Amino acid sequence: MRTLDLASTIGPDLIALRRRLHRIPELGMALPLTQRAVLDALEGLDLEITLGESLSSVVAVLRGRGGATGPDDAAGSRPAVLLRGDMDALPVTEDLPLDYVSEHVGLMHACGHDLHVAALVGAARVLHELRDELEGDVVFMFQPGEEGPGGAKPMIDEGLLEAAGRRVDAAYALHVYSSEQPLGTWFGRPGPLMAAADEVKVRVVGEGGHGSQPFRAKDPIPVACEIVVALQTLVTRQFDVFDPVVITVGKFVGGTKDNIIPDDAVFEATLRSLSEEARSDLARKIEQLATSLAEAHGLRAEVDYLPGYPVTMNDEGEYAFAKDTIVDLFGADRYVHQRNPEMGAEDFSFVGQEVPSAYVNLSACPASDYANAPDNHSPRADFDDSVVPDGAALLAELALRRLRQLAAAETTSPAS
Repeated sequence: MRTLDLASTIGPDLIALRRRLHRIPELGMALPLTQRAVLDALEGLDLEITLGESLSSVVAVLRGRGGATGPDDAAGSRPAVLLRGDMDALPVTEDLPLDYVSEHVGLMHACGHDLHVAALVGAARVLHELRDELEGDVVFMFQPGEEGPGGAKPMIDEGLLEAAGRRVDAAYALHVYSSEQPLGTWFGRPGPLMAAADEVKVRVVGEGGHGSQPFRAKDPIPVACEIVVALQTLVTRQFDVFDPVVITVGKFVGGTKDNIIPDDAVFEATLRSLSEEARSDLARKIEQLATSLAEAHGLRAEVDYLPGYPVTMNDEGEYAFAKDTIVDLFGADRYVHQRNPEMGAEDFSFVGQEVPSAYVNLSACPASDYANAPDNHSPRADFDDSVVPDGAALLAELALRRLRQLAAAETTSPAS
């Protein structure tokens, strides 16, 4: 496959880019150093580049020159696909003996986004080389803020999906893992791949008083504790085990001293679900449970539900296409079916809500004991960047093949 050969040829450059990015991790939506590194890496390519207005995003459009009608078509008249790489890091202090360790204290590319960016740059370079065979246009999405507060939605709002002049027909993304599978293994599944991730903040309001006379106060702490415990019963008794939800209380704050009953107690929880039905039911039932339990004790509960990322859904057709491409490029022995979704979340889900999409995973685990290797987000999460050329090749091949299919379909459709 030419994509594999070309990606392998530029592999050293892509790995050097990945290591440059690994040294300069940045958080959130403002990634000026990362944006500069991406622009440097794309320099010299015939791309239409747009920078984000509200975030440090980079959108690059490559115009294909292949197909029956050739390169003189008006912009937006040919099919288009989107390829995505997220760019941000995490507030993690790196604990790895690397010669390209993070230079930003307390920050680390602990989720492999530096590999994603390098692979997407590689795809751009490969497709630029093959643009005479490219029967449509490719939108390259370099996205900040995946780890929060979410950069995909602002990029969509700024016109990402129409950057080529017409709405993209399909979208693809990949994610590397530092554990779970042997190095170089691709894995994924159709349908729900990752959960929706929402947040709830509950404030139980009582009346403070002296710890020796709780009957003269309205103690919010035991009531808040009761709500926390009841939430776990809610999960197991009001939700289908085959459409699971997860509620984890990660923060609980109440009081200032052992003998003082406070006026209020507050806890915060993350909510994970795999369907829009369960997601909406979860929000409604948590509010009902918290307010009713507090009222039963003569107190009041204030519930603040904060919607986050939706469910990441792999379109059945696009995922089958991506899987077939993986097997064709790398062999059936390098693909593993992922039996169950995972309860982590991903804001590529916003793209998937708009256009048919496929999201696949790739193991970059350097350890032979991959089952027990440090996971993504660990300060010891280690990624073997030898997989970067493979990531570039797959993204490029997906674009080439899908545009060929789309162009053929448009040529033979009755409207044409």
